[in-house]
Amino acid sequence: MTDAARAGDGPPARHVRLGVDVGDVRVGLARSDLDGLLATPVETLPRETAALSVARLAAEEGVHVIMVGLPRSLDGREGPAAAKARDFCAELLTALDETGSAARIRLIDERLTTVSAHQALHGSGRRGRKHRSVVDQVAAVMILQQALDAERATGRAPGEALAAADGGEDTEKRNR
Repeated sequence: MTDAARAGDGPPARHVRLGVDVGDVRVGLARSDLDGLLATPVETLPRETAALSVARLAAEEGVHVIMVGLPRSLDGREGPAAAKARDFCAELLTALDETGSAARIRLIDERLTTVSAHQALHGSGRRGRKHRSVVDQVAAVMILQQALDAERATGRAPGEALAAADGGEDTEKRNR
């Protein structure tokens, strides 16, 4: 499947979606049910092998859409963390081609998701270092759940379609 086709809108109603939170060391992974109602944690992956692991899971489960968190600053600008997420998406596109997956990638604004994940874990009684093993999964769940809720509310694919031809930015969003 071409990169442009992967960036298309209008996902089918019943399919598993994946949510990804990209960190420097770890990548959190979440998945939805077939109806796109609920996001649940899957695992935390080492950053260096995460793209291939996500692509393999997408191929095995027939995933149509992978929602990758795009960390923006509070004013909406993209900084170094967003560039790392876009770099991960480029790796993921290559891995999807290698595994034969037809999954598309959509970038979901994830401002403060990791902070919210830490707060949720702290509020549930999990302290400090114990957060590290699951915080990326919780952030991935939050990213995916936000996308699922937006998809249900609007009837449209959430976030920004990744289009490799324009450097990873959705032209329509860039021109607003």
